[in-house]
Amino acid sequence: MSTFWSLFVTIIVLGTIAGCAALIIWTTKDKMGVAEGDDMGHDYDGIRELNNPLPKWWSYMFWATLVFGIGYLILYPGLGNFAGVLGWKSSYQDIRSVEESRELMAKAQEAQHINQYAMELEAADKVFGEAFRKLAYQEDGKTLRPITQIADNEEALKVGQRLFIQNCAQCHGSDARGQAGFPNLTDDAWLYGGEPQTIKATLMHGRQGNMPAWLDTMGEDGVKEVAAYALSLSGRKVDAQMAAKGKTRFVVCAACHGTDGKGNPAFGAPDLTDNVWLYGGSRRAVEDTIRYGRQGVMPAWKDILGEEKIQLLSAYVWRLSNPEVK
Repeated sequence: MSTFWSLFVTIIVLGTIAGCAALIIWTTKDKMGVAEGDDMGHDYDGIRELNNPLPKWWSYMFWATLVFGIGYLILYPGLGNFAGVLGWKSSYQDIRSVEESRELMAKAQEAQHINQYAMELEAADKVFGEAFRKLAYQEDGKTLRPITQIADNEEALKVGQRLFIQNCAQCHGSDARGQAGFPNLTDDAWLYGGEPQTIKATLMHGRQGNMPAWLDTMGEDGVKEVAAYALSLSGRKVDAQMAAKGKTRFVVCAACHGTDGKGNPAFGAPDLTDNVWLYGGSRRAVEDTIRYGRQGVMPAWKDILGEEKIQLLSAYVWRLSNPEVK
């Protein structure tokens, strides 16, 4: 953080501790001019108030918490940019890439700094890494098991499900049925293909959607006409004249979606005849897709999860849409 905010936080923290100490000292002094144990002259529902100090154990407890707080701030980060004498960090909050994270972890280990997140990752790999490798690799420990073979292993599928919930459910939902802009992984509608190796490639390297905006090229009327034709391909009731005009304009769309509108996995162009709409199938949603385009992004997970975990995750995702295949 900047020097200003570092000083601001430090002054607030130390000021709070000093204020608490001053309050304890003030409350332990007799300022009433009445001897200890004497009646204060106050009566509350038959209960008389006596001039008694705070119990000693109570005062000692307050002092102990202040001492503990000061000790904590010396050992651990908490005073602005001061990192603490132990050099402990929960994690690196300002990293911008996986490579940078790994580089900082390596430097921290060389300098014998304590990074809690790195320590937990290392401990988790010792405990679970071997289990991942055993499920993902064949007996030789070098050759990955086929995805379809892993998909027949109940234990491997449970591990794949946990990986999915931890890393994929935020977008695709815990049930993998997706939401607007994020595909349903339980059906057979795949933008880039649903074969096991294609699913793995998607997870490993990610995908970048590229549906261009056509408003400037087609105009508002053209957008509505093409939308009408696109909807008609899936059997929707539309204005026949608009759909006919849209069909003549569809020639520019056919380069990706095909002349029959059945899409092209090579480009990630969806099938327009199956009535599965990634961004919504209402007339307005389809018009907006044509009007403004879509630029969906599926991140690459290779550097985050590693190939063996992706092999297990691919098997789980493939099994979602192929529950009966053996």
